[in-house]
Amino acid sequence: MKLAIIGTGNMGKAILKGVIASGLMDAKDINVCDVRKEAVDAVCDELGTVGFTSASEAVVGCDYVLIAVKPIHFDATVSSLKDNLKDTAILLSIAAAVKCDRIKGLIGIDRKFVRIMPNTPAQVQCGVSAVCPVGLNDDEVAFVKKFFESCGEVILCDEKTLDAIGCVSGTGPAYVMLFIEAMADAAVALGIKRDDALKIAAGTVMGSGELCLKTGLHPGVLKDQVCSPGGTTIAGVMALEENGLRNAVIKSVLAADAKTKEMAKG
Repeated sequence: MKLAIIGTGNMGKAILKGVIASGLMDAKDINVCDVRKEAVDAVCDELGTVGFTSASEAVVGCDYVLIAVKPIHFDATVSSLKDNLKDTAILLSIAAAVKCDRIKGLIGIDRKFVRIMPNTPAQVQCGVSAVCPVGLNDDEVAFVKKFFESCGEVILCDEKTLDAIGCVSGTGPAYVMLFIEAMADAAVALGIKRDDALKIAAGTVMGSGELCLKTGLHPGVLKDQVCSPGGTTIAGVMALEENGLRNAVIKSVLAADAKTKEMAKG
């Protein structure tokens, strides 16, 4: 089994590290490609992969090809390498808003491919990836699922659901970071040292997420467990409601959805 990863940005490196750390593939069986030679050299020196600066050369003989470039470079990148793909090679795309029909138009309607929407927590193997396979058999789907599980949770879905998930999980880390930053700022205002404030805020968010997932309880139930009658937490919750936290979060996800649809139109 051979893999090529085209693009060594944050997501490309995150997925690469997850696959190697999981033991799913050996570094020597993975080709990495970037137009910046220094970026390729840095990845190869760190992880032991094989480096290229030409995408068309990197994909030769590979069974899976992960395209991890920005959407504006997607068409040119795929066009440059498609003639060197094995007939059985499966293309993996993490380009936001690049629809299945667009991918088919570039590589041909008979070729197998997968649309994936990962998120930045994949860098610490705590990501969420929406995965939409097109034309794959059960064994191939199972491999792709295991591939992205090396970076966190995987949700198998159709394309419409993938785009919706991306508006939550793909953009969500930015909203959560704003929340963490705001909580930390408030902690500093209360006299807590900045480093401690960030640990407290980020740790609280991480622990709350784990609590929700592992207990399986509705977030409203878990929220109520903290809100003692006449206590400090319910006072804080009322302040959040007064300032429209939930409405702001919902509007942010819907705004991301509107932008996704706009981008998909070209």
